[in-house]
Amino acid sequence: MAENNAELFQTIKERLEIIQSKVTLSAEKSGRSASEVLILAVSKRQPVSVIEAAYACGVRSFGENYAEEAAEKIDQLAHLTDIRWEMVGHVQSRKSGLVAEDFSRVHSLDTLKLARRLDTARSSQEFSQPLEVLLQLNVSGEESKEGLPAWETNQWEELLPIIGEILSLSHLSLTGLMTMPPLFEDPEQSRPFFQRLRQVRDYLNQQIPGLRLTELSMGTSADYSVAVEEGATIIRIGQALLGPRIYPMGN
Repeated sequence: MAENNAELFQTIKERLEIIQSKVTLSAEKSGRSASEVLILAVSKRQPVSVIEAAYACGVRSFGENYAEEAAEKIDQLAHLTDIRWEMVGHVQSRKSGLVAEDFSRVHSLDTLKLARRLDTARSSQEFSQPLEVLLQLNVSGEESKEGLPAWETNQWEELLPIIGEILSLSHLSLTGLMTMPPLFEDPEQSRPFFQRLRQVRDYLNQQIPGLRLTELSMGTSADYSVAVEEGATIIRIGQALLGPRIYPMGN
């Protein structure tokens, strides 16, 4: 078992170094530092042993898609006090309490109803900090994609009152935007969608006095280099870092 763990550690370490190298090159292309980009390890359907190996490699931020699956892992890894859990999957309203309790950031806020529920749930917990949230936008127009409509510029104004209400919720802190573009074989085809998310961010910051949306969660194993070139501050990397998913499906 110890030998298997050592092999797993080495494999993830090598993958992480490759990803870090590509992030550095892409960040330099856009005049930024790689330190501005968080590599979020998406650990959905990964066993605890894989998360422990990634942690040993220096990874501290992990993204989960399913609240109940994540809760089991969070409980088992409670001794790792500096680990950070982030929700990247769609949040069902009935799971908002679990998410508000277990996670430090939610990437997939896509309705006011969910925002209100997360705020209420967070207020009932003993947290010194509000729950950080990112507004999920659909910038492609695909019906299968979650997120508020933002693929046309004339839809952007409709986001303003939504953001205004989220800002009024004292137990939430809105810090940025998230999107998932269509899946392409050529990552270059994702570029216009990453550009659009950045443009929406800039528009919102200009329209709402005092708003400081700084985070752009975009880019996955398939296209993260392009996402970083277009301004991503968080890239959500699953299989390219942690390998094939083997854990049973979540809730």
